[in-house]
Amino acid sequence: MPAVFVHVSDIHFGQEHDQTIHIHNDVKEQLIIDAAEVVAGLSSGVAQGIIVTGDIAQSGQWEQYIAAGAWLDTLAEEVGCPPHRVQMVPGNHDLDRSKLSVGGRQLLDYIRNGGDEEYEEVVGNAQDRATLLSRFEAYGRFCIGYNCGLHEEAKYAADLRIELAPNRAIRFVRMNSSLLCTGDERDDNPELMIGARQFTIPRRSGEENIVLVHHPLRWYKDAEEVSRYIKSRARVFISGHEHNPAVKVEEVETGCDLMTLAAGATVPFKSNETYTHTYNIIEFDWNPVQDALMVTIHPRAWNPKKTRFEPDEVRLGGRSPTYTLRSPNFRKLEQVSDGKGHRNAVTPSVEESMSKEPIVELVGAEVVEGQVSPAPPSLPGYELTLLRFFRDLLENERLRVLLELDAIAADSDERMTQGVERKLFEWLARQGKLPQLMVKIDELIAERARGKV
Repeated sequence: MPAVFVHVSDIHFGQEHDQTIHIHNDVKEQLIIDAAEVVAGLSSGVAQGIIVTGDIAQSGQWEQYIAAGAWLDTLAEEVGCPPHRVQMVPGNHDLDRSKLSVGGRQLLDYIRNGGDEEYEEVVGNAQDRATLLSRFEAYGRFCIGYNCGLHEEAKYAADLRIELAPNRAIRFVRMNSSLLCTGDERDDNPELMIGARQFTIPRRSGEENIVLVHHPLRWYKDAEEVSRYIKSRARVFISGHEHNPAVKVEEVETGCDLMTLAAGATVPFKSNETYTHTYNIIEFDWNPVQDALMVTIHPRAWNPKKTRFEPDEVRLGGRSPTYTLRSPNFRKLEQVSDGKGHRNAVTPSVEESMSKEPIVELVGAEVVEGQVSPAPPSLPGYELTLLRFFRDLLENERLRVLLELDAIAADSDERMTQGVERKLFEWLARQGKLPQLMVKIDELIAERARGKV
């Protein structure tokens, strides 16, 4: 069966004011109703997850992410996917610009006026990198709960793998295109960069990469280098930011295609003839005839007269377009001999693929060639507990849980970063303490609620 994802972008929680509060809230409620109906009518009847290509918040404030989390929970419930199954990347509105120091401005100017060497010089320095990442504090706390945490060394992240058929899988690759954002960037004079530490994504036999990023390719100063890697190592490139839906499939070399999908805005500042409320439902599937990745897009757009979402027959190729993308990494796994005259079928049969549901798993990401980071614990309840621990608890409450469950000593003076908290959380999980973690989370949330009464 296909893997189904609800794709939203540029939701901008927190931008509403005056009458738009009521209008935008209604649009978001109607999107949930519409998505549930569309997904229920597909062959699987449920979604495997949600994709968000940036600008979840309007100004990177924690209150905006609280609202976003509640909305995502409801959307996930209505389309039948686990609440933690969200793949997200940050947009330029997901950083808190008030946190930019004088030194931070100088670092940004240094990179934006320079190039590859200046970027790596700054981002390769742990202190300088921390200065730039500090603007993502609220976003970082939000996304880590969904297992989409910003890479501590500002590299790509690729730890969600979906097997569409035996030996045929897709892997989401997340990039942060907003690290250098100041609010003044333009696409006609690019100053943003992805950087080699992000765009050197892996290539694996039997897997095709789906790249998620906020800014389209032409917004980068290093666009030529980024494009070279995307075209040779990704099958789909999904972006947001421009609020103008578009899709293009190009043959990048013989037997190899790349789909570029630009999202519209789920909640633009206002809806008019040029920009309106849009979102997509995307099906990823294996084409056994061509041994290729098949992508079906169900584009949805707001009808202002009928005040509801409908099939978008204008953008993204019209009603439910299907694209078959020639996939060289799939074809690398052909039937091979075991050396005894027998053939080992690493190419699945049609019957095998039709009888199986997509397998979604967290896997270790390749951090440098040949080296893979440890996969998160494969334990029942791990992902949901992780989400609640980081998203639903305050910083002092998380520290209290770690102390009470003996993850850290009472006299410890180690600085508590999100990375350290994540490692301690995983240690507790591996010690079999997920049930105690969930109990503590419930207790602290109830205690906080009583204190507000």
